[in-house]
Amino acid sequence: MAEPAFKFDSMEDALAAFARGEFIVVMDDEDRENEGDLIAAASTITTEKMAWFIKYTSGYICISLPSERLEELDIAMMVPNNTEKHKTAYTITVDYKIGTTTGISAHDRALTARKLVDAKVKPEDFSRPGHMVPLRARPGGVLTRKGHTEAAIDMCNLTNLPAGGLLCELVNDDEQGTMARRDDCRAFADRWGLKMISVEMIAKWRREHGC
Repeated sequence: MAEPAFKFDSMEDALAAFARGEFIVVMDDEDRENEGDLIAAASTITTEKMAWFIKYTSGYICISLPSERLEELDIAMMVPNNTEKHKTAYTITVDYKIGTTTGISAHDRALTARKLVDAKVKPEDFSRPGHMVPLRARPGGVLTRKGHTEAAIDMCNLTNLPAGGLLCELVNDDEQGTMARRDDCRAFADRWGLKMISVEMIAKWRREHGC
């Protein structure tokens, strides 16, 4: 018997889930990284969600932010000359100072993430370096760069949530900690009842809806 054809979920279902504060799985192109990231809106993250997030990913939690927000918070780029293969725009890492301890716990990282999209906070409210990894999203989102960084921001924009998306790579539960590929990600999404889409689906949605 032939295996059933692989199928993504619909953009409508993914947007509705994301707007409710749920994680979604987002795949990039197979000829790019061929990786699936868990993505969620930073404004909706809780300690419990962050603990689950850390458990089922590589644990290197990043937050995608627009360049203007990084400028407001005086968060500089990590290096002046980015030589990373896909030009992922890493910045200096940060921790929120108030109500945190070492910065690495699920509570501290969730609080830092929420504060990074809180319009009331100031640059001096964050210590540098820290344990939350901001990424600078490219203007134009996935229409200008088909990366998870831009996908996270686009999902926030499309659901009218504050522009800050958490993202981290899914890994397999094996002794080598191998990266989860497309079918692995589908199985994970089905196990946890998550919606799974691709970066290209976000780009297609934006082109078709003029947004």
